[in-house]
Amino acid sequence: MTVRPSTFSIVGFDAETGDLGVAVASKFLAVGAVVSWARAGVGAVATQSYANTVFGPRGLDLMALGLGAEDTLKHLLEADPDRELRQVGVVDARGGAATFTGSGCHEWAGGRTGPGYAVQGNILVGPQVVDAMAEAFEKTRGSLAARLLAALAAGDEAGGDRRGRQSAALLVVRPGGGYGGGSDRLVDLRVDDHVQPVRELQRLYDVWRLYFEPSPDAVRLPLEGDTLREVQEIMKALGHYDGPAHGQLDEATRRAYAAMIGNENFEERIPMDADWIDSEVLAYLRQRAGLGS
Repeated sequence: MTVRPSTFSIVGFDAETGDLGVAVASKFLAVGAVVSWARAGVGAVATQSYANTVFGPRGLDLMALGLGAEDTLKHLLEADPDRELRQVGVVDARGGAATFTGSGCHEWAGGRTGPGYAVQGNILVGPQVVDAMAEAFEKTRGSLAARLLAALAAGDEAGGDRRGRQSAALLVVRPGGGYGGGSDRLVDLRVDDHVQPVRELQRLYDVWRLYFEPSPDAVRLPLEGDTLREVQEIMKALGHYDGPAHGQLDEATRRAYAAMIGNENFEERIPMDADWIDSEVLAYLRQRAGLGS
């Protein structure tokens, strides 16, 4: 399969968590379905510009055998007679990074590498796009997902794909990071067709964080006293509870609370048998129930 998602992307590694990921944007429908490949504990690959999609799984298999990013990229290109049409970024689980831009890629095309990342793009407004992405990734603090998104936003602001905007995607992997621990897909968000795909991707990431990643400012509030009475009122407003707001954690309240956590999709953030609620979830549910700010 050969397609041409002319695009800008970044592959990255977080030395503290071991997370690996890819962020990408393009004037191309559903670019994340083609460009982004990652495997926890192994590496990440972005394949674009007349993309050879074999580079994704093959590159990950090579890194799983112990090859670093540079050797993996070398093997991929040696086996491809159309290598000069390709653009590829690779990062391994030790932080090694490599990028390649073939001579047949449409201008402007190029890439950069740094500690734990590679950025690349083609059909861009100019080199300032990859320069801005590299700078943003290096300067941003926080999770790998946040740093990848910051880089993508910087590239978009610098002009991005000179043909315009259409899609964007974010993929971050971690061992057991997926729902219920059953996969490595910690974050897997795609905006397949949108007038402002990078902004929409950021919005989706903010929603993802609400359900799966409490901020450092989130506080666990015991289900007692005024907090519990407010939660009981919220549960009544949302149709999960029909008892009084008496501030007692009785069996009816516990059942209703578990039902609300499950129905509102917070089971990955708050155990359904918890005797607490965190401040961010409480603020969201308060607003959702229409009970003030």
